[in-house]
Amino acid sequence: MANKRSTYTQKPRSLPEQARKLLAQFEPEDRVLIAISADPDAMASALAFKRLLWRRVSTITLTRINEIARPDNLTMVRLLNIPLEHISSVKPQEFSKHVILDSQPHHSPALEKLSPHVIIDHHPLGNMLDQAAFVDVRPRYGATSTIMTEYLRGARIKPSTRLATALVYGIKNDTAGFQRPTLEEDVAAFKFLFPKANHSILRKIEFSEIRVKDLDLLRLALDRGLLRKHCMYCHLGKVKSPDNLVQIADFFLKVDRVDSCAVSGICGSKLVVIIRNVAPRANAGKIAEGAFGELGSAGGHKAMARAEIPLAALPQDLDPNDSEAMTRFIIRNVQRSRRPAKKKAAA
Repeated sequence: MANKRSTYTQKPRSLPEQARKLLAQFEPEDRVLIAISADPDAMASALAFKRLLWRRVSTITLTRINEIARPDNLTMVRLLNIPLEHISSVKPQEFSKHVILDSQPHHSPALEKLSPHVIIDHHPLGNMLDQAAFVDVRPRYGATSTIMTEYLRGARIKPSTRLATALVYGIKNDTAGFQRPTLEEDVAAFKFLFPKANHSILRKIEFSEIRVKDLDLLRLALDRGLLRKHCMYCHLGKVKSPDNLVQIADFFLKVDRVDSCAVSGICGSKLVVIIRNVAPRANAGKIAEGAFGELGSAGGHKAMARAEIPLAALPQDLDPNDSEAMTRFIIRNVQRSRRPAKKKAAA
């Protein structure tokens, strides 16, 4: 039986009522497909959603739209035994309900192809949400794992050690240890989960930051990095995964005098730009949109953002294989976007 559409953009007044409305979207015969772009917050959220539906539906399958390359993510999957299939190995039409977590349809062509019944996310609101019967997008929250923890508490479910460990790391990762903008709800969820987590596993995941084979990429980044007014720029040329760019961007942000960074590379047929920011007057999401929004997809939060630009959309006189030219292109666009907009003169 169809349910009335529900949309939420902030914490509900009653967690039990919110959990009841979410669970009412599913029937015992449902085959549920959960789709994520796999990172710690998304994977933890997927595990939490699977726990919510345990013994309530026929089957639950967790899928990822991306390749997992970062060593901490790989360690998390291995130690917490997270059952993730690549979306190319499943047939979405064989599932009665699709769920998108920690993302939205417009974030990826792979997600646009789904017919989501439920969307739960903490990223800025986008379009293409009208098709879902149940939408819970809270942009002010630091992590989707926080939202999922509230659903677990509303459903009176005590998370297992494995699930609590995943959710703790999901919150900690997306809030950068509460150094990025967060809410009291993020802190409350963390305090609730922390005593239940396996801290030996957490330490192992957190310390798995770099592999031996990544040292060459780090050496290249150190050689090519350029500092301009507290912003570090680096174009790495061809990379295997956008995760390589994220890894270098997070590293640069730990450097003294670096308040923001833009790390770019060619992945497949796209130019990917990862932006990180801790400067109080800057907004990474707005910088990404202003710098690259007209060329491809771009956006994010105040502290972190991403742009993906088809190589065919780049200026015709720009050679993607010319590292120096690409670096100048990135710097020029980002610096232009960082400048405050000029006020129109009064008529």
